[in-house]
Amino acid sequence: MKKIIIIILIAVGILAIILKSALYTVDERLQAVITQFGKPVRTARDPGLHVKTPFIQDIRYFNKRLLNWDGEISDILTRDKENIGVGSWGRWKIVDPLKFYTSLGIEARGQGLLDEVIESAVKNVVSSYPLKEVLRNTNRKLEYTTKELEEAEETKKVLIKMGRDKITGEILAMARRALEDRYGIDLVDVRIKYINYVEAVIPKIYDRMRSERIRIANKYESEGRREEAEILGSMKRELERIESEGYRTAEEIRGQADAEAIKIYAEAYTKAPELYSFLKTLETYKSTISDQSRLILNTDGEYFKYLKNFKKDDNAHEEWSLEQN
Repeated sequence: MKKIIIIILIAVGILAIILKSALYTVDERLQAVITQFGKPVRTARDPGLHVKTPFIQDIRYFNKRLLNWDGEISDILTRDKENIGVGSWGRWKIVDPLKFYTSLGIEARGQGLLDEVIESAVKNVVSSYPLKEVLRNTNRKLEYTTKELEEAEETKKVLIKMGRDKITGEILAMARRALEDRYGIDLVDVRIKYINYVEAVIPKIYDRMRSERIRIANKYESEGRREEAEILGSMKRELERIESEGYRTAEEIRGQADAEAIKIYAEAYTKAPELYSFLKTLETYKSTISDQSRLILNTDGEYFKYLKNFKKDDNAHEEWSLEQN
């Protein structure tokens, strides 16, 4: 009885081992290639439980989903001699696992193949177009921070004939032709993710941008100095005009005042000529004689006539002198 139980257990174990070797499952995200002694015999792309020949056949799984491809930045010289670095990315999938296995074997080799094919297509296509075609997609008018940059852009007369989207489409078509459905790969899409000048050229680009800004700044400064000169000249002319009008007005007022004074003096002289003569003589004494003055005069002169008639005031007992007057 024990021998029978042992035999049954051994048979069940052997059957379990055989079933384990014969049965396999395929995940819905994967697809499989069945190999026999290392050679592919068929594929299993439907998800679920499948059967194979135990111990003889083996399973190789491959991804059924979209796979990412990210390329390295490549130095490319455009048609207008601009040295730029271009980085690209792509999406691909394995559509024929049997062909992919026989040609490449593993997914890592598929990534390596795309490195060569896509990067070669990117270099060939990008180098055949000027930089503006690779950067821009349409002839849409760009917005600039200064009017001078906008005028400089209009002077260049940039005209986009292809544009970035059509160029990436050309890259995709060229890469697909290089694959030619020989590897069981479907290249779904290719895009440009990075464009910039190479590091050796960037300082020169910055110098060129700096010189352009300096030129614009010098233009503004020159226009400012010109406007400053115009404003200062206008102010000077206005100041001279105001001073001239003020001087003319002052002279007119002074002339009118002098005429009025002369008129008053004339009227006063007409009414009291002796008093007028006396006052004017006193003014003359005051302006011409000081404490240190010495006069040698003829007693018959007009200048001496009031000094000659000097009399002492008996009531005030004071002496009339020129200093008191």
